This record gives sequence, structure tokens and C-alpha cells, in this order.
Amino acid sequence: MASPLLLSIVDTGPPPVPPTRFNLAEHVLTAGLARSDATALEVIHTGDTRPEIWSYARLTRAVRGAGRWLCELGLMPGDRVLIRLNNRVEFPVLYLGAMAAGVVAVPTSPALTVPEITALAAEVAPALVVAAPGVPVPDGGWRTVPCDPALWERLPACDWHRGPPDREAYVVFTSGTSGRPTAVRHAHRAILARAMMHQGWEGLGPDDRLLHTGAFSWTYTMGTGLMDPWTVGATALVPDRPLSPAELPAALARHQVSILATAPGVLRQSLAAAQDWPALPCLRHALVAGDALSEGLRHNWRAATGCDVHVALGMSEVSTYLSSSPARPAPPGASGYAQPGRRIALLAEDGTPVPRGEAGVLAVDGRDPGLMLGTTRGPVPLSPDGWFLTGDRAVMAADGAITSLGRNDDLLNPGGFRVAPQEVEAALAVAPGIDDLAVTDWEVKPGVRVIACLYVAKLSLDEAVLNAYAMARLARWKQPRLWRRVAALPRTANHKLDRRALRRLIEESP
Repeated sequence: MASPLLLSIVDTGPPPVPPTRFNLAEHVLTAGLARSDATALEVIHTGDTRPEIWSYARLTRAVRGAGRWLCELGLMPGDRVLIRLNNRVEFPVLYLGAMAAGVVAVPTSPALTVPEITALAAEVAPALVVAAPGVPVPDGGWRTVPCDPALWERLPACDWHRGPPDREAYVVFTSGTSGRPTAVRHAHRAILARAMMHQGWEGLGPDDRLLHTGAFSWTYTMGTGLMDPWTVGATALVPDRPLSPAELPAALARHQVSILATAPGVLRQSLAAAQDWPALPCLRHALVAGDALSEGLRHNWRAATGCDVHVALGMSEVSTYLSSSPARPAPPGASGYAQPGRRIALLAEDGTPVPRGEAGVLAVDGRDPGLMLGTTRGPVPLSPDGWFLTGDRAVMAADGAITSLGRNDDLLNPGGFRVAPQEVEAALAVAPGIDDLAVTDWEVKPGVRVIACLYVAKLSLDEAVLNAYAMARLARWKQPRLWRRVAALPRTANHKLDRRALRRLIEESP
């Protein structure tokens, strides 16, 4: 039994302090410009095609040209630009270019449907929508223009818009318990919080070649896959299309990847698809986030590659704040330790730290530079003692190792994407033939979770029709993969949906 005097609170030192006038994009590109001919980005093409190479000089020229382009279109510092681009280089170029000019970048997934992106546009009120051909754009008369990446490289460089580090830099969307995606507002200073991850999780240096398997619209890709390597002057590698599980081992070898960043599901699928892995002398370790990492998967990855894998725990509102790392691996089953510069606690219901060894709600210091400014609906919520409550439950060991116990709310987590069940239910509520429905996540095989929809209907419905209905209204990661017709949904005495009973109902249904 842990001593009650040893409380679940850790302070690993002061975080970085930004200058009084600061620009996120300039900070990201400064280290690389010291060696401007070095490779900033390699876009990996399929087959034997040579990768597309972007030097730091070219990348910076395109970023500042994109900033100039936005200024010439009439955007002012503080205006928001909604990014509707495919998984191509122009996505991160415009993302950084907007912030270079003081414009607020709002990245979104090109997979979102017209109803979905219309709702998000109403939330952020962009001054401009920049869209690639074929990518759905919001209804409602928002000013929309096509992107022109070739022009960006020819335009004069915009001035770096330096200002207070607490001003808004970018907005990302996350699903909340209300069932509606929430627009999370981040400041330019947020990039300094990522410096605490470089050694506290990534083990990242200027000689590394980091491959991220995710799409540019994922905040994990934009942060760990691109901005972190660029901030230290390393090389980021991104495939031009998702690599199949069987292709990943050869890609790691061919492109001399030293660090792989991905989701646990990708590791699992690649290990299952490729039995004989090539020698990977350059690979030092892998990074995973977005989902839990089982000890079995960690063991199998080590056996196949000879390398360790390090997990980070975080959220869109504050990014990652605890992790394992090459310098301090996590004990078996634990998520890791508080990163350098973080102050973290596990709190009881009364807001006081629990003794080590007891479960509590993970909380991050409200002064953390990576903490959001707030949402479009209000300021960042803090406890009376200045803590930001993450909603994750965890337990802290005597040495400070933290083991996550899962969310403290109803968020689903299929494939590493956090999804509010209420959002999916709202999109499917009027599906023809369905009288009532609810969704949950379901483990179809060890370590693989999908969204399951339980519905009440007079007759069993054609799953192909249901899938088509969901596909027209929801992005792929939000679509149910399992459908079950049930006689009635479980409800409490006051007629509220009993979400905890949904999984049990799946087990009992034929």
C-alpha cells in the first residue's frame, strides 16, 4: 500500500519560455535554415519512383510565399483559413504559411462530407476556404479559392508576423461529450511545448529520418511527423498514399528510416501481413499514440525489428504530456512518465492529489504552454487550483510511472481516432427503417476495436444499405463496421441510455 504522504503529483521543472514577440512557423523552420540545403521533406512515392525531395530552403520559400498569397487575397492577422486539401505537400505548406503571416490555420480532413464540413465552418467562421478539386467544401456562401502551390514558390516572402505568443495560431477539431466536434484554439506558444517531447518521448535529433504513416490532416502527423523533425533540423518522410501493412517493412529499409511514428494498429497489421522482415539497421525505435499499446504487441514488434516502441498519452487540447522514451522506457503496462517541463497530478473528486497507487483523474498544470487557449465556445476550463482535467483516469506508481485506465467519459477510440458516440448517432438517427439506435466500440479481435451500431427496427436491414447511408454522412473512421438489430436499447430507470450495457448487449445478440 502506497504511503499517503507520497501523493500523485510530479513537477519536472519549468517549461520553455517564449520571447515577447514570437511566430510559430518561424520557430519551426529556423533550425533547418542553418543548413538550408539539407533535406526537410521526402514524399515517398509508390513502387520504385524516387521520392520528392524538399530542401529547407525550398520549404521555407514555399511557406512564406503561401503567407504572401493569403495577404494578397486580403486576409489579415487573426483571420481564419479553412484548409480543404488532399494529402499532398501543399497541406503543410499552407498550414505553416498561414501562421507565418499571422493568419489562423484550420486544418480539416478531406474525407469529411459536405454536412460535416458545413457544421465545422459555422463553428470557426473562416475568412477563406482553400480547397483542392474534388474535396467537399462547406455550404453557406463561404469565400472559397483553389490552392496554387506553384505560385507560392514564386511569390516574394511574407514578413514573419511576430506578436504575443498567446495569440491564436491554429484551430483543430476534437469530438467532445456533447456529440458535436469542438473547435480547439491553440496559441503560437504551443510549439514550445513540443520541445519537451523531443527527448521526453521521441528521442529526436537533427540526423534522424522520421517516417509518419498518417495523413497530414491528423494533428499527430502534423506535430510528430512534420513540425517536430523540422524544429530540430531533421528529415520528415511522408508517403503520398497510405502504405499497406505489407509495404511498411520494405519502406523502412529502403528509405533508411531511423524513427517510425504511427498508431498501434498499423504495427499490428504490418506484423500480421509481413512474416519475414528485412534487416533494419537504421531504425532506432518506433513511436505510437492515439490508442493503447498492449505488451503483446510491444513484444512482437521487438521480436520482428529488434527495436523498442514508445507510447505517448495526450489529447488535442494539450497534446502529449506523458510518455515513455529511449532515455526512460516505461515499465511493463505503464504509459510512461511526465515529460520534462511538465507538472502533472492525479486528482480525486475533491480536486486534491490522490496517494500514489490509487486511481485519479489526470490533470495538467493550467500554465502549460501546450494547453489550448480554449474553444470557440469558451475559455479553457480550469479547476479552482489551476488544473486542466484531461478526463483520463490513471494510477501513478511510487517512481512516477503512470498507467492509463482509460477515458473518464464515453468517447470511443476505434483505430486511434477519438469519436463521440453522440455525433455518430445524430448522423444516423433518421436512417430509413430504424426506430432507435446507439453506438459503442467493440473489440472484434485482440487489440482491434471498431464502431458498432445497435438499432431497433421492425425488420433486419440490409447492411450494404446501412453502410451506404453512413458513408454519405460520416467520415470513414466514424462509420459503424458492425450492425446489430436488438429488441430494445438498454436504458436506466429515468430513461437515459445505459451506455455501459451496450457491449454486453452485443455479446448477447445473435
